[in-house]
Amino acid sequence: MLSINVLSRAADRVIKAALPTSLIAGPALFCSSGCAAESFPAADPLGFPKPLAEYHDQHISSLVEKLFHRIAVEPFNLVSALIFACAIVHTFLTPIFSKICHRYENEFKALEPQEHHPGTGKAVAKLRDKLQFRAQFFRFMGEVEVVFGFWLVPLFLSIILMKGWPTLVSYSASINSAQPTFVVAIMAMASSRPVLRVAERVLASLAGLGGYGPAAWWLTILSVGPALGSFITEPGAMTICALLLRNHLYRLGLSLKLRYATLGLLFVGVSVGGTLSHFAAPPVVMVANTWRWDSIHMLVNFGWKAALGTFLSNSLYFSLFRRELFALKPVSHGNLDDSRPIPKRIIVTHLLFLGWTIATARYPTLVILGFLFFLGFVQATGRHQEGGSVRGPLLVGFFLISLVLHGTCQQWWLEPILGQLSEWPLMIGATILTGFNDNAAITYLASLVPNFSEKLKYAVMAGAVTGGGLTVIANAPNPVGQSILAAEFGENGVSPLALFRAALLPTVIVGACFMLFR
Repeated sequence: MLSINVLSRAADRVIKAALPTSLIAGPALFCSSGCAAESFPAADPLGFPKPLAEYHDQHISSLVEKLFHRIAVEPFNLVSALIFACAIVHTFLTPIFSKICHRYENEFKALEPQEHHPGTGKAVAKLRDKLQFRAQFFRFMGEVEVVFGFWLVPLFLSIILMKGWPTLVSYSASINSAQPTFVVAIMAMASSRPVLRVAERVLASLAGLGGYGPAAWWLTILSVGPALGSFITEPGAMTICALLLRNHLYRLGLSLKLRYATLGLLFVGVSVGGTLSHFAAPPVVMVANTWRWDSIHMLVNFGWKAALGTFLSNSLYFSLFRRELFALKPVSHGNLDDSRPIPKRIIVTHLLFLGWTIATARYPTLVILGFLFFLGFVQATGRHQEGGSVRGPLLVGFFLISLVLHGTCQQWWLEPILGQLSEWPLMIGATILTGFNDNAAITYLASLVPNFSEKLKYAVMAGAVTGGGLTVIANAPNPVGQSILAAEFGENGVSPLALFRAALLPTVIVGACFMLFR
């Protein structure tokens, strides 16, 4: 039986080992992948946020007049919307904050400790402490997942000042954290070494059908790899695919065009590859219960279309680069960076933990208990668990719960705006906005709109997952893939414009499959 100390040490070890959308633009929407129906009740016990029915504005036909009326009835609406707008602007500024972080890190490294020089050691140490703090501060400010959490501070202060402390307590208590909790647990388990090894073996066996040649690896990774996102989560699929692409293709000296084409296909493929199930991709997870979508619904309405779009995109790019791919010298089909064997009993146990978490997804207490036992098991089998990380899952969970707290206060303007859009404008708007924001944010905000038709729900989801490959911040797993492959693109890393160009054609193809095959 695992003791409390073992569980505590497990959590500490895993954490330490790991540390390594936009407001309306025209008739746009804002939605975000985040929460089940029980995550935001129809009405708070203290009437906050104000229920839509209490505005009594059904007689107002003008959108602008209706919005001003709702601000006049509830002034807090304007405050919450402005704070939300600041959070959206912050998402655009994350690359700038990351650059500031790197600058402070370089200054910190340049100042070597000089304690052996009397009179200067303390001054240098004090300056290093300041630089280290500033570097970490801007590192977090540059994390997309931290943005909405940071802006909870002014939101909470505004609620306290305008509504009182009891309202803040009641509001926060009304939020159900089942889905964010589930996402943290499932991502941590799916990114563990035993589960990743199983996924890698599946891809290796398929690549073996083509003789393990570069062309076979390219087709297998980009065609089958993204679909793993529906089972081991999108970050897990991205990790596997990026590592295999680096080891079996990028290190063979691909042309720059092929490198970007491959990266664009990977990002788009992973973004839509999570639509074969309802429990793995954040844009789907956070609305699945609200809209009552199960895995059968996702497979029938989205999954096969995503697979078709991925196949067509890969086939087109393969035809364009087939000569280069076939000219590459074949390499051995070794494992990922670590080829040490993992006992089958450990792999089976990890898969059982995954099954438990999926089965109890709606019950956070059971999810947390299973996750703690999982951490204990990781500690007990530490020799086979190196490389596990909970930093990424925790950041995504922080992002989702923060988004729910912000988004629930935005229903007052979401409902009249999104209710006026038709399918194509909604789908295109969601696709464009996803390029500038995490696609989970797009779907979640749409889930807050009451009486949203099934056609509009479909259009929002199609747009959100379609645009997930256009930029690095469009989908949560993209930074993972970029960090693994960035060194293969030279000193300046991945060019945002070149990535956009490479991903644009696959994005159009996948979007067309979603909207034309209805």
